[in-house]
Parts: sequence; structure tokens; C-alpha cells
Amino acid sequence: MRFLAVMFLVCACVLAGDARYVGGTVGSLPADAEGDLRATDDLFLQFRCKGRELHVPYTQVNLLEYGQQVDRRYIAAALVSPLFLMSKKRQHFLSLGYTDAQGRQQAMVFRVDKSKIRALLVSLEARTGLKVQYQDEQARKAGKG
Repeated sequence: MRFLAVMFLVCACVLAGDARYVGGTVGSLPADAEGDLRATDDLFLQFRCKGRELHVPYTQVNLLEYGQQVDRRYIAAALVSPLFLMSKKRQHFLSLGYTDAQGRQQAMVFRVDKSKIRALLVSLEARTGLKVQYQDEQARKAGKG
């Protein structure tokens, strides 16, 4: 029984996505698709979600932008405790622009897990040769560590 519980947790961690496609111009990806965003391949940025896979050549990437959205936890404060108003939840967003195979400009926005954003930004800068543009000073601090 213990073995099954451990296997379930391992499978859940492997299947859990580290990024969510918020939206953009890529018609083959549904908005709000959760999946894995990887910059570990030598040639392509990869996004994999349910039954779909997208490969963007690093040579075609022409925009990297990072920003944060800070949400106060109003619902939790109303339902549980007013102390939740003191806490903030930061969401991390990567905007990526690239030219597709037909020469058209495309854009994608991903919400990326907090624990993955720094490594992803460093990897994308190294592989594309571009510098990440930061939306504000808070994003710069969070993105550079």
C-alpha cells in the first residue's frame, strides 16, 4: 500500500506542469493549457501539453519579456482570515515573440512556476543571445535573483 502511495506521488509530480500557456497568437495551443516548458534542447524551446507539442527554434526568437502580477488574496481573507490581506501571491509571466516557419510574427505568454522562472530566463538568454526585457524593477529583482 505504501508503495502505491509513493508511486502515485511520483506520477503526479512528473505529470504536473511547470507552465501554463495563458494566450497568444499560436492557434494550435488552447488558451490556459498546462504543460511543460523546457529550454534544455540545443535547438528548440519546447512546450508540451495534453496531446500537443510546440517547438520554437531559438534562432527565430526575437523577444523575451518577464513580468510579475501581484494579487492580494481577497477571497481567502474573506473566507478564512483577514490576515491573508497581508500576504501577496506573485505570478511569473514570460512573454516570448518569434517568427514562425511562414515568416509571420507570433507571440506567446506563459505563466511559469516560481521555482522554474530563473533557470528558464538564464537558459533562454544563453540559447537565443537575447537579453530578457523586464516589465519593472520588481521583475528585474525576481528574475536576476
